[in-house]
Amino acid sequence: MNQASMYDLTLSQAVDLITAIGTKRTVLVEGHMGSGKTSMLKMLAKKFPDHIPVYFDCTTKDLMDLGAPKVVRHEETGHEYLTMVPNEELGLHFDKPIILLFDEIGKKRSIIDAIRRILLERAVYGKKLHPDSIVIATTNLGAENLGDLFPPHSRNAITVVRVRKSTAQEWVDNFAINAGIHHTAMAWALETPQIFQSFEEVSKPDDPDPVGNPYIYHPQAVGRTAFITHRSMEAASDYLHVMDKMDATTFQAALIGTIGLRGASDLTSYINIASELPSLQDIKENPKSAKIPASSSAVCMVVMRTLATLDRSWVNAWMDYMVRLDNESQALFALAARNENYKHRELVMTNAKFTQWSLANQHIFTADKK
Repeated sequence: MNQASMYDLTLSQAVDLITAIGTKRTVLVEGHMGSGKTSMLKMLAKKFPDHIPVYFDCTTKDLMDLGAPKVVRHEETGHEYLTMVPNEELGLHFDKPIILLFDEIGKKRSIIDAIRRILLERAVYGKKLHPDSIVIATTNLGAENLGDLFPPHSRNAITVVRVRKSTAQEWVDNFAINAGIHHTAMAWALETPQIFQSFEEVSKPDDPDPVGNPYIYHPQAVGRTAFITHRSMEAASDYLHVMDKMDATTFQAALIGTIGLRGASDLTSYINIASELPSLQDIKENPKSAKIPASSSAVCMVVMRTLATLDRSWVNAWMDYMVRLDNESQALFALAARNENYKHRELVMTNAKFTQWSLANQHIFTADKK
């Protein structure tokens, strides 16, 4: 690990930084493509419910898109002059504080100088944002060779931080479970964590492990046009949800076009394990006798499916079933359920059987804090 990467932040850490300083300083967040940088807008909106989230996609804009000229007459002299009316996507017309995200700013150098006053002074064309407004920006890593370049004089005027890719566990805990990602995609990610590896850790992208990684984007991987990112895994999940509506060839072709040949092949193989899973109905009605899958992969899928679909009506049944699983799988469920971002956290944490289980297995949570 080089010295610079030692200070790569998680998305949550970047949001905490912006929360602390965003009204005074603009933070530019650099990160891998498809790694969830844009999701910071939703994360910040949750922290600032009285702010209006405003998304400005720089890739679709040019200099002329920032505003339009308007002829006005001076009230005292009657002289006409030209002024500029800002694009509504800049959010200056709101009479409330906003969270303004300049997404993919590094890909449009033509507008960087024009929005410099917004980045520095929270103003454009002489018009000021609400003083409590937050301005942030995102861009891809320059090393990805995607054309993301920021001129030094503008870069020096803002704070630039790098975010690292979320690990498979972080992706599942902090996003996938609550976003309705298919349980098969979550389970496969946990069992194949290298799908979210950084290309900077891979010296030879096409070679076998440990120096290669055929799943991910790599600037040196010539011809690899589809690959796995957090974003493309969400897309793959969409296909998993509707796979019963297409034949096997069509489904496989869609996956290949979404996450690449190697990712699609391995995920499809993993899907075949699904036949080992007990039905949700069987777990709900017969938790003490429902089938326990033979493979650890299938057990992982059962846990992920439960986390995604659990409701109050069958928490007790799940606890009766869960205690029949191996200790590692029980811990997988418990740690995910205790995560502060889990949407059903309170439901699980207030369940009497889970409380009893937690008291008997305190060592799991102690280990997690170390």
